[in-house]
Amino acid sequence: MKQLNNLSPQPLWNYFEDICQVPRPSKKEEKIIRFLLDFAEKNGLTANQDEIGNILIKKPATQGRENDQTVILQSHVDMVCEKNSETKHDFETDAIVPYLEDGWVKGEGTTLGSDDGIGVAAQMAILTAKDLSHGPIECLFTVDEETGLSGAFALQAGFLSGHTLLNLDSEDEGELFIGCAGGIDTVGSLKYTSESLPVASFAIKLEVKGLQGGHSGDDINKNRGNANKILNRFLMLADRKFDMHLADFNGGNLRNAIAREASAVVVIPHSQKENLVVEWNVFASEMEFEYERSEPKLKLYLQSVELPEFIIDSDTKGRLLKLIAACPHGVLEMSSRMVGMVETSTNLASVKFSGDHEIILTTSQRSEIDGRKYMAAEMVEAVMKLAGAVVHHSDGYPGWTPNPDSAVAKIAVDSYKRLFGNAPAVKSIHAGLECGLFLEKYPTLDMVSFGPTILGAHSPDERINIETVDKFWKLLVDVLENIR
Repeated sequence: MKQLNNLSPQPLWNYFEDICQVPRPSKKEEKIIRFLLDFAEKNGLTANQDEIGNILIKKPATQGRENDQTVILQSHVDMVCEKNSETKHDFETDAIVPYLEDGWVKGEGTTLGSDDGIGVAAQMAILTAKDLSHGPIECLFTVDEETGLSGAFALQAGFLSGHTLLNLDSEDEGELFIGCAGGIDTVGSLKYTSESLPVASFAIKLEVKGLQGGHSGDDINKNRGNANKILNRFLMLADRKFDMHLADFNGGNLRNAIAREASAVVVIPHSQKENLVVEWNVFASEMEFEYERSEPKLKLYLQSVELPEFIIDSDTKGRLLKLIAACPHGVLEMSSRMVGMVETSTNLASVKFSGDHEIILTTSQRSEIDGRKYMAAEMVEAVMKLAGAVVHHSDGYPGWTPNPDSAVAKIAVDSYKRLFGNAPAVKSIHAGLECGLFLEKYPTLDMVSFGPTILGAHSPDERINIETVDKFWKLLVDVLENIR
C-alpha cells in the first residue's frame, strides 16, 4: 500500500514512491534507466540516452512560450546504499520502504534515496504537468554521481541545447547554491603477512555503532564521530598495554560518507582477557561522555568470538594503527571567501581487510580551491607513505566557481522572496555537485542549485522534510515561469 499518496504536492510524492520501488545502486542503474525510458514513452515524450546511460527527456514549451530559452533540469538517478548492520536488505533487488515520522519521510533501516530521488521525482512531475507555464524543457538524468560522477564526466558536448540549468541536488531549503567544492579520492594499501595464532589465545570482537555518519561534504563540520578513529584509539591503547594481535578491521563503507560503524577482531592471551574487558568498558564510558552532545546514540560493544584462522604480522599491525591515528579527518580550512563555509576537508572513509593479504584505506578530499584540494590529498598521501602504504589518487573532479552575477540565481532569489516573504541564503556548498563538470563541457551554462531539506544523507538516518518539499516544488514552478 502506498505510504505517500496523501502528501502534497502530488504527483511528485507519488513519483518518489514509485522510484523507491526501483533498485538503483551506483554503477547498477539499469532498472531506473529502463523505468525512465518507459515513463517517457508512456507520456509521449522524446527521450535520448548516451553511451554511459545518461538520459535526456524533452518537453515542449507551453503555448505562447515557444521562443523562450530552453531550461535544463538536472538530477542524478543513483543512490547511496547504506543500511544498519541488523537490517536485511539487498539494494540490487529490494525496494526501499518509505514511512512517515513526525513530518519527515524515512527509509526502514536503509538510506531513503531522497538524494537525489526527490530531484528525479520533481522532474517527472514537471514533465507530466498540464497546468504549468514554461519554455522548452530538457530534463537531464545522470548516472553514477555518488561513486565517481561518471555520468557527468562522460557527458558529451551537443547532448544538451539549453544554456540555463537548475540542479535539483541540494539538501537545504531556504538556501540557493551558486558554487561547490571539487574533490579527489586518495586510497592507500598495506600488504600484510598472515601468522599463526599464539597458544592459549582468546578472540574478542570490538564494535563501534550508533554514530550519525552522514555526508562527507555537508556534515564534515558538525563534530560527528568517525568510527574508524574511535575504534583505533582503543586499539592503540590496547596494543601498548597488552600482548594484542589483530585479525580484522572493518570500518566505514562509502568514500563520501563519514564512517558510522567499525569493528575489529583482536586476539590476546587468556590471562589478559579480563583486564582488556575492563579497559574497554572504561574506554566506552569515556567515549560516550566525549560524544554525549554530538553523538548521543554512540554505543561500544564487546563479545567473545571464535578464534580466527590467522593474525596479521606485528609490524603491519603497528604501522596500520599509527596510520589510522595520524591520518587527518575533518575540516582543514574554513573559507575566506564565503564566511562560515568549509573550504577544505578530508574524510577517512573506510578501512577494510581484503581477501588478498591487503588492507585498503579509502579517503576523500574536498576544496573550493583546486590547489588546496591537491594539497590535502598530498598530506594524506604523505602520512600513508610514511606508514609504508602504496598510494593512488582518483582523477578528481572540478569545483564550481561561484558567479555572483548569475541571472538564473537572481530569478530564483526573486521567486523565493515573492513566494515566501523572505530572502534565501545564497551560498557555495562544500559537497560536490556535477555542475563543475557540466561547465567544462558547456562553458556558457548559467546554473543554480536548490532543493528541500534532507538530513542524514548517505546514512540509514536519511530523512526528507515534508513541508520543505512543498516549498521546493513551488519555487521550481515559479522559477520556470519566470525564465524567459
